[in-house]
Amino acid sequence: MHSNLFRQSFLGLTCTQFFGAANDNILKVVLTFMVVDGAWKGDLGEGGQGIVGACFTIPFILLSGYGGQIADRYSKRDVSVVLKWAELPIALVAMYGFWSENLWITLLALVALTSQSAFFGPAKYGMIPEIVPDSDLSRANGTINMMTNIAVIVGTLVGGWVSDHYSPKEIAGVIPELPTLWLPGAALVAFALAGIATVMLLGKLPQGDATMRFDWHPVRIYWESILQMRQTRLLIVMLAWAYFYMLAGISLFILPEYTQILDVSRFEASALMGVMGIAIGVGCATAGLISGHRIEPRLIPIGAAGLTLFFFLLGTVPPKMPEMGEYLRVVFSNVGMFVLGAGFFAGFYIIPLQSLLQKLAPENERGRFLGTANAVSFCFMTFSAFLYSAIAGFFGDQPQRMFVLCALLMAGGAAYFLYRLRGIRAELVVGAAGP
Repeated sequence: MHSNLFRQSFLGLTCTQFFGAANDNILKVVLTFMVVDGAWKGDLGEGGQGIVGACFTIPFILLSGYGGQIADRYSKRDVSVVLKWAELPIALVAMYGFWSENLWITLLALVALTSQSAFFGPAKYGMIPEIVPDSDLSRANGTINMMTNIAVIVGTLVGGWVSDHYSPKEIAGVIPELPTLWLPGAALVAFALAGIATVMLLGKLPQGDATMRFDWHPVRIYWESILQMRQTRLLIVMLAWAYFYMLAGISLFILPEYTQILDVSRFEASALMGVMGIAIGVGCATAGLISGHRIEPRLIPIGAAGLTLFFFLLGTVPPKMPEMGEYLRVVFSNVGMFVLGAGFFAGFYIIPLQSLLQKLAPENERGRFLGTANAVSFCFMTFSAFLYSAIAGFFGDQPQRMFVLCALLMAGGAAYFLYRLRGIRAELVVGAAGP
C-alpha cells in the first residue's frame, strides 16, 4: 500500500488512458461492424475491416515521432491536457458522420482520433518513469495495461451494443428495430468529456528540454532513433514488442467474423473481444505482480508458448456453443475459452518488453525512443491490416483458420527474438548492482 501507484498523478494517468482507449475502440468497433455486415457493408470491398484497421494505425506511424519530440520538449502533463481537450471536437465530427450516415466523414473522424492518440502515446508512456521509481516500472506498466484492456473491453462492448442499435441486424427471422442514429456520437462525446475531467488530476511534471531542435523530417526521426537503438538491446526489444501487435491485429480482424461463423448478434461477437481484453488485462496485472520490483524477462517465453498453443486451438478446433442464454453462450463457448487463454499469456509476453523499453531508453530522449517504438508497432499492425485484406478471401467461410497462421508466426518469431535476447536478465541484474 506504500506503492507510488496509489498517488493522484498515476491514478489520473490511468483513468485518462482508460477513457481515451475506450473511445478509440468504440469508434473502431462500430465502424468495423458497419463495414462487415451493417450500414456500410461492401462499401470498402471484401475484408473492408482491414481498411478500417489501416485508418486506425497509419496516423500512429506518421505522427508518433513528432509526438515523441513534443513529449521530450514540453511538460508531458501539459501535452496531455491539450490533447484531451482536442478529443472533444473530434467526437463531435464523428457524431455528425454517424447522424448523416456518411462513411467517409466517420472514417475521417477515426483518423483524427487516432492522430490525437498518436501524440498522446509518447507522453503517456514517457511520464510513467517520471511519476513512479524504476522499482515500480513493471507494476505500473502492468496496471496501465490492465486498465487499457479493461477500456478495450468497455469500448468493445459499448461499440457492439451501439452497433446493434445504430444498424439493427435481423437474427433468426426477428425483424430489427428502427436505427438510432444519434447513439454512437453521444457515446463518443461522453467518454471524451470524462477524459478531460481525469487528465486534470495529473500533477506538475518537468518541462523537458526547451532547447531541443525539432526535426520535421518524418523518416529521419525514426531512422536516427533506430540507429541509436542498434547500439544496445533496445532495437530487438522494440521489434519483439511490435511483432506481438502484428499478430494481435490479425486476431482483432478475425473476431468480428464470428457474427457469421456463429450466427450471433454484434454484441455477442463483441463479447469475444471483451474476453480478450479482460484476459490481456489480467495477464498484464499478473505479470506485473510476479515481476515485483524488477523486470522479469523470463516471462516472455511463457507468454509466447501460451499464445502459440491457444492460437493453434482457435484455428483448428471447430467452434461450439453451449446450450445457455444469449450473450453468455459465446463467452463460455470453446472459442471464448481459447480467446481467454491467448489473452492471458499475451500479458506475460508484453509487460517485460514494455518495461525494458522504458528502462533502456535514455532519460532525456525517452519520448523520442518510445514514439519510435510506437510507430514501429503500428507499422506492424498496419501490415496486419493489409495482410488480412489480401488473404481473407482464401479462407472463405472459415476465417478462423487464420489463427493457425498466427500460431506459426508466433512460434517462429518468438524463437528468433528469444535467441537474440538471451542473457538480458543477467545484464539487468549486473546493471542494478552497479560496478
